[in-house]
Amino acid sequence: MNKTIDLSDIDPNAKGSEKTIENRIRNWARINSPWAIHYNSGSCNGCDIELLTLITPRYDVERFGVKLQGSPRHADILIVTGSVTLQSKDRLIRIYNQMPEPKFVLGLGSCAISGGVFQNCYSVVQGGVSNVIPVDVFVPGCPPRPEAMINGLIILLDIARGKRQESDYSQPMIIPSPEQDSAQTADKKESEAE
Repeated sequence: MNKTIDLSDIDPNAKGSEKTIENRIRNWARINSPWAIHYNSGSCNGCDIELLTLITPRYDVERFGVKLQGSPRHADILIVTGSVTLQSKDRLIRIYNQMPEPKFVLGLGSCAISGGVFQNCYSVVQGGVSNVIPVDVFVPGCPPRPEAMINGLIILLDIARGKRQESDYSQPMIIPSPEQDSAQTADKKESEAE
């Protein structure tokens, strides 16, 4: 994590340089210490329980500067779990709109991606969270493992720092399980040996 701010390219005598310095310091602080708010839009609480393990000493996401916050007006990251119900759709949009720019959204779990087990239910918005608000990163799983959630948060922080492109992670990624990966490697070695 970058602990210093490079201000060498700013001329202190130029007009508006104070505002430029102020904005750069504000962005540096927001990227290195983002606050997240969690919104359950209608999940079974499996993702919520796994999300809470991230703030325990075992996983400790605060080492990356991420802190759970209760107010959308102070949050930089919106973590959405569950399929969006028609009842919670307006609340989700209101919370998203209350967040200051730049804001980032993390869709957590299968329900946030596609509706999950609640897909095609009469009270659920079809297609997941991305049909209601823009989502920067999806973390698949039902519920996703804490390690996958940490990976999603790190990808989100890299997007905020400009190290990665948003378009690469705005769609669900299929990550093979270790068993599938080892089977594919063994098949590839056999085909190369022949």
